[in-house]
Amino acid sequence: MKLRIKGDSIRLRLTRSEVRELVDRGRVAESTHFPDGSVLGYELEADAAAAAIVARSTAGALVVTVPKAAVDGWARSADVALHAELPLGRGALQILVEKDFPCLTSRPDEDDSDAFPRTALSIGG
Repeated sequence: MKLRIKGDSIRLRLTRSEVRELVDRGRVAESTHFPDGSVLGYELEADAAAAAIVARSTAGALVVTVPKAAVDGWARSADVALHAELPLGRGALQILVEKDFPCLTSRPDEDDSDAFPRTALSIGG
């Protein structure tokens, strides 16, 4: 799972196997380790009790929760993304959960073997 944060925007990109894991196990998690020993975790969870997409920050982790029904529908569809805008005191936190596609430009260090094919997918969700 890839994480991109820019300002008040969080974007998670999942490979085909990560989408299957989210559907089957209800959770996908990654972590980034730093030289000082600290760790930044990030997690996407599917929750049957969730009414909407939510995000929270805990000690050393970012957790995004998506309703299980929305995850199941998205995984089976040609939709590329699930999107939410969470109100802030000023503006909104943008959440985007996307299927990962191969890079347009070949990169020797990038493994796109588990990416979704670029054909027949539409933006939606």
